[in-house]
Amino acid sequence: MEFITEMLSNQAGIMLIVIIVLALGFDYINGFHDAANSIATIVTTRVLTPFQAVLWAAAFNFVAYFISLYIIGEFKIGNTIAKSVNIDFINLEVILSGLVAAIIWNLITWKLGIPSSSSHTLIGGFIGAAVAHAGGFAPGGTDVIVYEKVIPIFLFIFGAPFLGMVLAYFITVAIMWVCRKMNHHKCEVWFKRLQLVSSALFSLGHGGNDAQKVMGIIGAAVIYYHMNVDLDAAYMAEGADTFALFVEHWWWVPLASFIFIGLGTLSGGWKIVKTMGSKITKVTPLEGVAAETAGAVALYVTEHLGIPVSTTHTITGSIIGVGVTKRISAVRWGVTINLLWAWVLTIPVSAIIAMIVYYLVSLFL
Repeated sequence: MEFITEMLSNQAGIMLIVIIVLALGFDYINGFHDAANSIATIVTTRVLTPFQAVLWAAAFNFVAYFISLYIIGEFKIGNTIAKSVNIDFINLEVILSGLVAAIIWNLITWKLGIPSSSSHTLIGGFIGAAVAHAGGFAPGGTDVIVYEKVIPIFLFIFGAPFLGMVLAYFITVAIMWVCRKMNHHKCEVWFKRLQLVSSALFSLGHGGNDAQKVMGIIGAAVIYYHMNVDLDAAYMAEGADTFALFVEHWWWVPLASFIFIGLGTLSGGWKIVKTMGSKITKVTPLEGVAAETAGAVALYVTEHLGIPVSTTHTITGSIIGVGVTKRISAVRWGVTINLLWAWVLTIPVSAIIAMIVYYLVSLFL
């Protein structure tokens, strides 16, 4: 309580509180924007009702907190996000502007029913605001963007859905071969049950992947505040590891991040559910299991590598991979091409919005 009172006594502290509130708000929006990723196939195959599906997904979003904290024991994705911009060009105005831009783009794409990436929206906003603050991409010969962190993120705009597609294709083919002599009705019953497991696995990956992105942004803001406002040099060392920073001092931030993404998932995102569950290709329970399992594996691999990827891109690629096993024409490629355009445009559009927001913020702060 004393710490909160201290923060409220100065403008930077108030701004840090605003950033944390906005970040958790973005986390919530991320949850209902990306709810479709976890529940689209399980709803369209009628394994669960929409309410049961979001409750199921939200529960496993939150369970991912305990896995990250006690089993994995690190927040690699949070570290990557926090370090995607050179620390010399980060301040509270940059972080605030990036968050506002990310929220704006997420709400626009949600309203239009476009399954864009919340991850890339956040990264684009962060980079765009930092570039605006620096006055260009390389002032004084120093790069604003930390390319070794950002380039893998750009590559996985296409790498994550491709990985999901390939995995889903081979998983579907393997399942169909194993089940080729089994009774169709019995298979259908079993795969409806298995879809509960596969959607839970995907929701774990979604929670573990996406909640950490918000933690990374909050981590960057906390480190800046302590190093530049109350001049606590200890945070320079601790800030090198987001996990240590949060476990030692800000333990409630990871907990709140996972809670808010779970609450957001509970709110659902029904327009995107329709796009993901039926507009790309028709999905059966067997195919739902294959798509969700492939998506979950892809998320676990990229989380292990510390690369923030889009759960939206990953599951979309997995659904396409399932569709291709039937025939190429089973995938509605017109819808898919529109999604690809949204994916490509997300980072630059978010960056431009963030630049505009930063200039507006700079007029008043």
